[in-house]
Amino acid sequence: MPEHPDYSALLAGQLTVLEAVNSGEVGLPILDRLLQVAARTLGAPGVAFVEYAPSGGRVVAAIGSVEWAVGRPLPAADRMAEQLLTGPRVRALGVDVLPPELAQELDDSGLGQLLAARVEIGGLTIGSLHALYPDRERPGSAAHQAVLGYLAACVAHLYRDQAGLPVHGDGSVVAALADGLAIVSRDGTVQLWNPAAEKVTGLRVADLLDRRLPFPVPPPGQVVDHRLPDGRWLKITSGELPGGAARVVTFSDSGEQHLRDHDRDLFVAVTSHELRTPVTVVKGYADTLTAHWDSLSESDRRQAAGAIGQRAGELARLVDRLLSSTNDAGTVGGAPPVPFDLAEALRAAAADLPADLRHRLTIRLPEHLPKALGNRASLATVLTELVTNAGKYSPDGSAVQLTAESDRRTVAFRVSDRGIGVRPDHVERAFERFWQAESGDRRRYPGAGLGLYLVRRIIERQNGWVSLRPRDGGGTVAEVRLPRG
Repeated sequence: MPEHPDYSALLAGQLTVLEAVNSGEVGLPILDRLLQVAARTLGAPGVAFVEYAPSGGRVVAAIGSVEWAVGRPLPAADRMAEQLLTGPRVRALGVDVLPPELAQELDDSGLGQLLAARVEIGGLTIGSLHALYPDRERPGSAAHQAVLGYLAACVAHLYRDQAGLPVHGDGSVVAALADGLAIVSRDGTVQLWNPAAEKVTGLRVADLLDRRLPFPVPPPGQVVDHRLPDGRWLKITSGELPGGAARVVTFSDSGEQHLRDHDRDLFVAVTSHELRTPVTVVKGYADTLTAHWDSLSESDRRQAAGAIGQRAGELARLVDRLLSSTNDAGTVGGAPPVPFDLAEALRAAAADLPADLRHRLTIRLPEHLPKALGNRASLATVLTELVTNAGKYSPDGSAVQLTAESDRRTVAFRVSDRGIGVRPDHVERAFERFWQAESGDRRRYPGAGLGLYLVRRIIERQNGWVSLRPRDGGGTVAEVRLPRG
């Protein structure tokens, strides 16, 4: 670490960031620029930002020697979160405060020390900014801490302005900015009541602080509908804040339409829409074969049978996705992890792809790829979803690449395309269930919005993680990382 921060790099970097903001750039690209400013100013080999939600944290941006961590989930309660939520806003710490597996991976990469700064809005911790250093270096000078704290405040400003952030659409960050939000202590008293809460409930902050919350709090991860005395309905969710010292409760006016009915109607609508096309094709070809068998040539019969088989395969995969997505307690990718040959599993899965996708896939795997630790059988589903997604958003006939690599702790494979690309503000939302970048009459691409949701569920249950990013030169890269066997 340099003895003093490079203030010229800080000023030049901030000027670049401001020019980008003034030109209309928002979201993750600006966040990445701020991370680059931090790395140059503080002389840090790697810088990362973790966004918090009630269900836990996730690395949404990382550069330098920790770029591989993008997309990695972090538990809601760990030593790092506890230390960040109390005491000074900027801390010098050892990586041993991180979850053990992540700490070991960083240590294997030669990174043993870090500076960490809370990112706050109105006293609510929404994320943390981390600058990482080799073990031999001892970060923590007042000047370095001041710079990181300043940059953390810049990140908070982006969130406050909702400039393409937060990355996630379902966490306490969104609630702090839009929906009603309360921070409730362990004994049930209200510690924070944001302005939106007053609008949603009609209850003033002066009447609620240090008093009991006037409606039920559901268990973390669940949703309840509650009727207010005036007849309006609230949709209420909750989650543990990092460190477990308090609970964040979010609520919005759901009108007379309960969330359960909304989810049911959405599921029925998506299911009927996505089943209609393959069922129609299968029925059409079957009717043709039945009515015109004798007049059709052998080639025409084979073509019709092949189309029926392909569409039947699509139906089977769609039904599997729909059923799996509604079974939150299911075992998608939940078999005990065991070492397996990732390269061989990927080649086998590629061989089972539909013919049109198989012919577009270019496979480039290392000869000696280490074994991965996970569920081999699930790789077929994961690869099918990623390649299908790549093919759907790419020009007809364009190549889709499958590559792989490894480091000391993980084995990774990537599915890359030259399609329309993914917007930076969509790289995390794309993993939400039923989410579509386009809706209604504007939709140009078919799909139920379930593929990437299932991929993330499958991989994270194997202690791995998955991420999306725009590809240099156009297109998208989907990366999956699993522990080494």
